[in-house]
Amino acid sequence: MGLPIWAWAAPLTGLALAIASIADVALPWFVVAPVLVAAVLAAVHHAEVIAHRIGEPYGTLVLAVAVTTIEVGLIVSLMLAGGPAAGALARDTVFAAVMIIMNGIIGLSLLTAGARHHEPGFNQSGINAALSVLTALTVLTMVLPNVANTPGPYYSSGQLAFVAAVSLILYLTFVFTQTVRHRDYFLTERDDIEALHPIAGQTAIAALALLVAALIGVVMAGKALAPTISGAVEAAGAPEALVGVIIAAIVLMPEGLAAVRAARANRLQDSLNLALGSALASIGLTIPAVAVVSLTMGFNLTLGLGPRDTELLILSLFLAVLSLRSGRTTVLNGVVHLVIFAVYLFTVVNP
Repeated sequence: MGLPIWAWAAPLTGLALAIASIADVALPWFVVAPVLVAAVLAAVHHAEVIAHRIGEPYGTLVLAVAVTTIEVGLIVSLMLAGGPAAGALARDTVFAAVMIIMNGIIGLSLLTAGARHHEPGFNQSGINAALSVLTALTVLTMVLPNVANTPGPYYSSGQLAFVAAVSLILYLTFVFTQTVRHRDYFLTERDDIEALHPIAGQTAIAALALLVAALIGVVMAGKALAPTISGAVEAAGAPEALVGVIIAAIVLMPEGLAAVRAARANRLQDSLNLALGSALASIGLTIPAVAVVSLTMGFNLTLGLGPRDTELLILSLFLAVLSLRSGRTTVLNGVVHLVIFAVYLFTVVNP
């Protein structure tokens, strides 16, 4: 089973866009936007090829870590360029990513799976493990800074180094649990019997390389579209925070599309693995990286959320625990998540 021509062309075009962006070659939005869409579709295709080759939950882990690693690189580069003025960039990006994943992607996945398959099931043990780690990570990185130091919402240098180390340990422990110690928690019977049309090793290696190229194209396309998006948001009189949400949504498009496709195919376990794994990686990899930048450059890293965002975050975590507590779900759970996501977007646009 080989790769179609478009699956080669789209990532390479995205990589060419990235090179042009690095060289400060300005391209119009109507050129960048089609490349972005093609790169997203290619990333999802190659992620599915890799997942079919190496099995679950490794396949969903590859996409989640690949997207987050490139996202971290983008955030760090913007922080290095912006200096102290970019102190809140990591918090805003991570919070937007968590809300998009927890309510937007999971909500749409639950709604899609419930609508097509009535009452789809998943392995509750794995989901509970992911939610416990996610709750710890979000509170430690975005809630505790408001009360751990005076004045907030900052950590002292020692506190920041400790929380960064703890975040990385939590994430790596989760990955070890997911892939080695308790891999069966993140699988369903369907994962063990789906072995049709085996993927050749060379094809999988090519898909991995093209996946990275496609994801670089997605991130750089998002960066290239940022001025256009910022101008449109400003012209509409909307808050500047909306720009960060849109950019985060663009970066998460490959994961979101892959999660919804899995839910549509009655693979809700894979969908939830991808969504929750992406949220965990967004915090567990981003916070340690930006902490190193902050400590090295000597400026305060703003991590604590405001009261409104803190309440929405806690509500989202509480809702996820309730929605996923039984190992089965319906369209109702999906609608509730999407309503909370709509509330989040409304508060961003109309604070």
